[in-house]
Amino acid sequence: MVLIANDEFFAPKENLLEPGAPVFDPDRYTDRGKEMDGWETRRRRDPGHDWCIVRLGVPAIVRGVVVDTSFFRGNYPDRCSVEGAVVEEDDVTGVEWFELLPESSLEGDSVNRFDVASPLRVTHLRLNIFPDGGVARLRVHGEPLPDLRTVTDAGGRTDVAASLSGGSVLDASDLFFSSPHNLIAPGDSHGMHDGWETRRRRGEGHDWVVLRLAAETEIERVEVDTSNFKGNYPDTCSVDVRVTPDVAADPEAEPAWSQVLSRRKLGPHRRVAFPIDPPAAATQVRLNIHPDGGVARLRVHGRVTDDGWRSFGVRWLNAKTPELFEERVLACCGSRAWAKGLQEARPFATFDALLETSDDVWAGLSAGDRLDAFAEHPRIGEGGGSAWARSEQTGTADTSDEVLRALEAANRQYEERFGHVFLINATGKSAQEMLEALRVRLGNDPATELAEAAEQQRQITRLRLEKLVRPVAPLARNGG
Repeated sequence: MVLIANDEFFAPKENLLEPGAPVFDPDRYTDRGKEMDGWETRRRRDPGHDWCIVRLGVPAIVRGVVVDTSFFRGNYPDRCSVEGAVVEEDDVTGVEWFELLPESSLEGDSVNRFDVASPLRVTHLRLNIFPDGGVARLRVHGEPLPDLRTVTDAGGRTDVAASLSGGSVLDASDLFFSSPHNLIAPGDSHGMHDGWETRRRRGEGHDWVVLRLAAETEIERVEVDTSNFKGNYPDTCSVDVRVTPDVAADPEAEPAWSQVLSRRKLGPHRRVAFPIDPPAAATQVRLNIHPDGGVARLRVHGRVTDDGWRSFGVRWLNAKTPELFEERVLACCGSRAWAKGLQEARPFATFDALLETSDDVWAGLSAGDRLDAFAEHPRIGEGGGSAWARSEQTGTADTSDEVLRALEAANRQYEERFGHVFLINATGKSAQEMLEALRVRLGNDPATELAEAAEQQRQITRLRLEKLVRPVAPLARNGG
């Protein structure tokens, strides 16, 4: 959606996103002048430039933009630039924009294509035109990267092929009549044009389309929808899957396909669900249609795997702006020096590389930086702090008043001796176990205890980095 433009005197901003190609009617005028199929501003007589702000259909890493000036010959902008931002609730007030495309020359009546090198995830774009003029269409291409945690249920299940989940089409055997990208579009199909249809096959073989899922998933159900295809639906379909290896680990690997659904009958204008039993792990899915025809929508439902969450997580964190990255990881470790060091080490090839770098950065911090992290933790047994801290201390929830009083006294004694809160990786430990550990550690000298507390923080940080990329992860450092 085009949210706002500083000027649209001659032609409205909404035309920029019309799906069809621009058209030109030489005889069409309005009371403001020639009516153009695009966005056109008045002639600027003061300093500055014109702009409009667009919300992307799905958050993404932008790889290219197309600024189409078709039919704008004497009224196209001389130059353009594109900026990106991460915006909540479409509130662009005070947004910090960052450069995606530097100021670049435009040609009139042309489809101007530009590569974008920024690795950052964006939700909104600002198209700047210098100084004024008209643009027929704006197209934005890239890798979808929504926050997968927000589109899955509590069990991590969703339609992982959907564009709104981050799925994408990689390849297809034929796209003569319509695009395979329609298969994973939101909502129901609006007609035969809003689906994937191949030409009539006259030889051997069959047509197929390959999808990349939002993350590695245990596929439980596949839905094939032939709505609106009544005399041109496929006779049968089958489904293959594969798990592609981490590119950083083995860029040359090409795993084989495995069939999880044998050929099944399809019908005209209907939606059929096929259970996958047992569920099959996959990062890519291939839908085969025999021999040819049209499919309106393809839905792939399943549960994101542990490896899937970790793979999503490292992509998601790599693509954040420096400020947002540090804000998120501070929920895992309260040292700003650690968060900054981790941010500067990006990008991470794998989630394991992220964990290893976290350990390395933590090991290199000063005592003062480590104390900053310790200060973010509540006392054991007293509750409070972040939702993560409370969940990690569930072992104290049903303990006796006697043990809680003993913990309170031991906490005070510990802080008087060492000058910081007692820190322990509380996950899975009972209140009694933590009390015993506290009493043992009271016997340490300050240097030994600082090292022990640092090791406990390292363990907690690793656990929280894992939580950060999963659906149950709250993002605030304190509170819910």
